[in-house]
Amino acid sequence: MKTVLDPALDAHGTAADDDHIEVLGARVHNLKNIDVRIPRDQLVVITGLSGSGKSSLAFDTIHAEGQRRYIETFNAYARQFLGGIERPDVDLITGLSPVIAIEQKTISRNPRSTVGTVTEIYDLLRLLYARIADAYSYVTGEAMVRYSDQRIVDLVMEDFDGKEVLVLAPLVRGRKGHYRELFEQLLRQGFLRARADGEVIELTSRPRLDRYKVHDIELVIDRIKVSESSRKRLTDTIATAMKYGKGSLMVVGVKGGDPRYLSRHLMCPTSGIAYEEPEPNLFSFNSPYGACPRCSGLGQVTEVAFDKIVPDRKKSIRKGAIVALGSHKGTWVFKQVEALLQGFGHDLDTPVEEMDDDVIAALLNGLDEPLRVSSSVGLSDRTVQFEGIIPFILEQAEEGPKAAQKWASGFTHMVACPECKGARLKKTALHFRIDGRSIDQLATLAISEMHAFMEGLVDRLDGRKALIAREVVKEIAARSRFLLDVGLEYLTLDRSARSLSGGEAQRIRLATQIGSQLTGVLYILDEPSIGLHQRDDQRLIASLRSLRDGGNSVIVVEHDKEMMMSADHLIDIGPGAGAHGGRIVAQGDPRELAHGDSVTARYLRNELRIEVPSERRSGNGKRILLRGAKGNNLKEVDLDLPLGTFICVTGVSGSGKSTLIGDTLYPILSKHFYRSDAHPLAYHSIKGLEHIDKVIEVDQSPIGRTPRSNPATYTGLFDHIRELFTQLPSAKIRGYKAGRFSFNTTGGRCETCKGAGVRTIAMNFLPDVAVPCETCRGKRYDRETLEVRFKGKSISDVLDMPVEEAAATFADIPQLNQKLRTLLDVGLGYVTLGQSSTTLSGGEAQRIKLATELSKKGTGSTFYILDEPTTGLHFDDVKQLIGVLQRLVDQGNTVLVIEHNMDIIKVADHVIDMGPEGGAGGGTIVARGTPEQVVLMGRGHTFPFLKNELSIPS
Repeated sequence: MKTVLDPALDAHGTAADDDHIEVLGARVHNLKNIDVRIPRDQLVVITGLSGSGKSSLAFDTIHAEGQRRYIETFNAYARQFLGGIERPDVDLITGLSPVIAIEQKTISRNPRSTVGTVTEIYDLLRLLYARIADAYSYVTGEAMVRYSDQRIVDLVMEDFDGKEVLVLAPLVRGRKGHYRELFEQLLRQGFLRARADGEVIELTSRPRLDRYKVHDIELVIDRIKVSESSRKRLTDTIATAMKYGKGSLMVVGVKGGDPRYLSRHLMCPTSGIAYEEPEPNLFSFNSPYGACPRCSGLGQVTEVAFDKIVPDRKKSIRKGAIVALGSHKGTWVFKQVEALLQGFGHDLDTPVEEMDDDVIAALLNGLDEPLRVSSSVGLSDRTVQFEGIIPFILEQAEEGPKAAQKWASGFTHMVACPECKGARLKKTALHFRIDGRSIDQLATLAISEMHAFMEGLVDRLDGRKALIAREVVKEIAARSRFLLDVGLEYLTLDRSARSLSGGEAQRIRLATQIGSQLTGVLYILDEPSIGLHQRDDQRLIASLRSLRDGGNSVIVVEHDKEMMMSADHLIDIGPGAGAHGGRIVAQGDPRELAHGDSVTARYLRNELRIEVPSERRSGNGKRILLRGAKGNNLKEVDLDLPLGTFICVTGVSGSGKSTLIGDTLYPILSKHFYRSDAHPLAYHSIKGLEHIDKVIEVDQSPIGRTPRSNPATYTGLFDHIRELFTQLPSAKIRGYKAGRFSFNTTGGRCETCKGAGVRTIAMNFLPDVAVPCETCRGKRYDRETLEVRFKGKSISDVLDMPVEEAAATFADIPQLNQKLRTLLDVGLGYVTLGQSSTTLSGGEAQRIKLATELSKKGTGSTFYILDEPTTGLHFDDVKQLIGVLQRLVDQGNTVLVIEHNMDIIKVADHVIDMGPEGGAGGGTIVARGTPEQVVLMGRGHTFPFLKNELSIPS
């Protein structure tokens, strides 16, 4: 018997307000038991300082409760497999719709995922190609043909009238073997002749072919003189040939001439190759039916680099010229190498540079013939097959244990597959075309170009194809239009999902949701404007409004000023961060809220602002010059970087910023200073590296992968703290060492929870519950360890301290104070020392890395690279970050920032604006110089917004 709930009541039986989502008593993380009413069916923006509690309210409270309620609708049997979600610490939530969170952490790391597969546009393209594409021969390039059996009879009658012909059924195409069993089987079936490699042979003579050669074999069905009187016999012969030839046959004149190939299937009329009937999986690189056999659909293969195997050709093999073998030892492999060299007139002491190419090729790739190796005294010589060094390395890279794979990776790198040229598909799939384009050519077009191709496609097709394609093309055009609306026109369908930024992945999901046309849903987004140029902000806002206008509620966690002012309702959380936040400071109409007293309101009305510096640095007179960068969409870019300045690289999304800096410049510097395995994209030359002594890239990747890593362990603070505790009298008396104060090793940690502080209780039919450990009560350590105290604080109390409190506690300890001060300087005073790294945002992780670098002793010649460091930062946090970066430059270092935030661009000493568009329309530097000079040039899409920020009159 089912229980029917009154739709006017929520899950708790409380009368629901149809116009609002009401949250009562929210206490998740730093939220201070807050109550908040959020209007439904509106665009609501939640803002506030970093760490104030925005995500705690939106994701960890509202979304978590929506997810929990959804899972609770499943039966008990299903829930035990799904696991469960812990109930958020909140008294009551009413008016909650089904919730969909569109976060930045949902990027697929699968190398097979592409923009096309994630958006499902590629799936629609596969269907389209399977149904209406024209096939072409990969041998001759001719259009493939197919005939009915009756049409084949008519064609043979027309082409061979009056001639004596052999009707053949193709059995084997280009394969090795002796085929004795095949010939015996055909003889038992009553056939007397076959044709092997163009020669007719008698099956009664029990033929046997050379098993090591490639053969073409056809079965002779009949020898017939073609005439009108033999039509009946010819029809029966062709039917038999079709049976044995699996739908294909050959007709060749007895007196010679070129064979004629005919088939029910797609066949090349000249070469005779045939294709199977196309199905959608033929065009899938994730299916064995469509994937390139060489790279298995990845588009890349592992290649061994000769320079890595033999870095110094002046050395001999005995002295370690072949790094993969090392110096000479009395092992079996060196005996083989020595025997091989002797065969070419060399020995182990011959320098590699004196060896001919065929000797080196034999060493690396092996020998075709057996190699005779001399054995020890008294033993006979042994004959072995020498496989070569490269095949061995590749085998270890693909199939060896982890240690062997790591060893092999030092000699290999990924290159485009030589067979499919990176297209991922087998060659038959690449020779189906619609309107002159193959599916891989469409996948390499920018979304904007692909959309334009689809818009007029139906009109360019003939009647039957147009009828089949109309609905599929309409759906592809609609989905690509949604991607254009969120500013992703520069992406291509074959772009790997792994290479997408958090903002790009989030906007793809947003476009997918708009396309789904759901209603009555609550969407929660986490800073969708990340990575988006100011030019595209309005398009993103229009997309969010279209979601709202479809009958949905949209909540956006955001710091972008334009997004805030475009909201229907604005919620400001603060007033500070961490323990100083977690309260609703103000909420309501953005224009009214701008007149309030909060920090956000004062920035919105420009009472507080980030000031433009009175003068720009010209640098120290030294430069790094990168010439001819041409990776991805870059068009022979020349990059001129004045050292000792604050440089900002900007431009519309997809213009080539990350390609130029992250994929070209940084790998060059990393390889130069650290001998890393990084592979920069193509460029001509670089000069000026002698002017800097190291490069540091500060990105937003997590500082740790496990809940046990935290800011204290990453920055090295915890080592100093543990050392400090060992110096305390109570620790010395007990003989405690630093390991006693580690929660990762046995000795001082609580063994019940293994130092985690919590225990996870499995509830068979309910969500797993994390409860404080009953032994240590969440303290992580045993009682004896906790008795050691510094200023009344145990080691557990220190881990629970916010950085701000820890800085005051350890103010008189220089080693600790310096690191804590840098964490404060980058605006992380609210983060606790022991906070799990898995709960930190990308922006927080990046600032922890920055603080770690700042705490090290500077050289004054360091090159810092930061990619969008303002992610997740409020106006006030950006101001603090700028102060830190300016301090680095004042010390003589160079700071290069990739950024769209106008507050960063306007304070830079040197701006490089890329564009003018994204994708193929970008890849050039449109303007460079001080911000004022960029505005005066009047080129690209950045200068109008920068002009407004600098208050330069028209």
